[in-house]
Amino acid sequence: MTPVVLIAEELAPAALDVLAHDFDVRHVDGTDRAALLAALADADAVIVRSATQINAEAIAAAPRLKVVARAGIGLDNVEVPAATAKGVMVVNAPTSNIVSAAEQAIALLLAVARNTASASSALKNGEWKRSKYTGVELQGKTVGVVGLGRIGVLFAQRIAAFGTRLIAYDPYVQPARAAQLGVRLVGLEELLRESDFISIHLPKTPETVGLIGAKELQLVKPDVRIINAARGGLIDEDALAEALAEGRVAGVGVDVFLKEPCTSSPLFAFDNVVATPHLGASTHEAQDKAGLAVAKSVKLALQGEFVPDAVNVQAGGLVAEEVRPLLPLAEKLGKVFTAIAGGVAAGVTVEVRGEIVNQHDVSVLKLAASKGLFSAIVEEQVTYVNAPLIAADRGVEIDLTTNPEANEHKNLVTVRGALPDGRTVSVAGAVVTHGLRDQLKLTELDGFDLELDADGNLIFFRYADRPGVVGAVGTVLGAVGVNIAAMQVARREAGGEALMTLTVDSPVAADLLQRAAENIGAVSVSAVDLTEE
Repeated sequence: MTPVVLIAEELAPAALDVLAHDFDVRHVDGTDRAALLAALADADAVIVRSATQINAEAIAAAPRLKVVARAGIGLDNVEVPAATAKGVMVVNAPTSNIVSAAEQAIALLLAVARNTASASSALKNGEWKRSKYTGVELQGKTVGVVGLGRIGVLFAQRIAAFGTRLIAYDPYVQPARAAQLGVRLVGLEELLRESDFISIHLPKTPETVGLIGAKELQLVKPDVRIINAARGGLIDEDALAEALAEGRVAGVGVDVFLKEPCTSSPLFAFDNVVATPHLGASTHEAQDKAGLAVAKSVKLALQGEFVPDAVNVQAGGLVAEEVRPLLPLAEKLGKVFTAIAGGVAAGVTVEVRGEIVNQHDVSVLKLAASKGLFSAIVEEQVTYVNAPLIAADRGVEIDLTTNPEANEHKNLVTVRGALPDGRTVSVAGAVVTHGLRDQLKLTELDGFDLELDADGNLIFFRYADRPGVVGAVGTVLGAVGVNIAAMQVARREAGGEALMTLTVDSPVAADLLQRAAENIGAVSVSAVDLTEE
């Protein structure tokens, strides 16, 4: 029987041509739920964009389904865990819009530098005022790039052609890698002070939301121009509007907003602000690339070939049933490692201990840990397939070691690595079975023993053990309505180094965490979101 590929939303003709000769291509309106569920009954693959919801109900209605393809970067409308549980591959087009996004940042920067939007508007209103809209050149200027992920690198490469001097802030990139790109790594404060132009290319995480706020905007040059075409909320929009009003910022280009759709913002009141409605991926080329990429992936999947853009583990072959519970554990350990490290490690080792290493191939756990290591620090979606490429791009070597000897846990996964400042960071965890339910537990962090659910919003404070610390932290968080769901305190010895771990009901802003840390004289504070997706 010829495999059926169901097209639930409009796809580029070139993408349809890839599928037409080998498969029975059918079409359905993905927004018509009843029609979609009925059509899925015979489908071996389904291709969607953003309007069609492929959740557990849809997957259950498709007994023959082998692959779900999203013609775009995001996967908000695809329930990946439900697909994985049914052995259904999920693919997307992770690089389809990176050029378009980088070019949008360039377009905004040039428009702000030359007052293009306001001059155009004035001319159309009958005003010919050349002197009013005098701009600045890029040549010889310092451009600060906040985030050197794929889009940040593309932006840097393109803006370098204007004869600019490039500096960048990204604690998760090796200096040698930045040097290869012709970029000098600096701290955030130095970047803010030195830059004539600043362009932001970061993912949106609890650590990056509000990264540039009122305090940071006090550091910039008064003729600085700031571009954000990455994620809304990375810059405090109210603080930025205030800086514009006071003449402390010369211009802004913004494509993203804290809440979208956004048709009202304090930024819209200024002529020196160029604002666009999240157009980073809105090019014909990006849309066509996305459709073509997923069509090729669907063809490979249905032909039993390796699929480069798979986002779940089916790309690498079947994973043993006994290994599967360790996948989310390894990924979460990677996330905790990155949060605690607060920067890039030259090398990371993933160690798997226990009888499972003699019985099954556990190499996929290295991929899972790698996915967690980078998921909160790069713009693009990190998958089991592209995680090694991201590690290589950032100069991070990731190894896997195994040991059949178990400790108190049947199987234990540890992620450890050395940082440039000489510190060694390690975090370990295990899957603990309670009745019929598996629970993911954090069991160790830098030598401190833990017994903590690897779930929810976690905060880690490192401090010198003394009375009153627990109450002080609770007071700070309670004053702003943050509820503590669980707490553990560990110490090496009385009066020595201590670790407090909190599970809270909601993410905590970075400035509030810093305030709590200062209140107790903490050596460091870290936060990570391990909420089950």
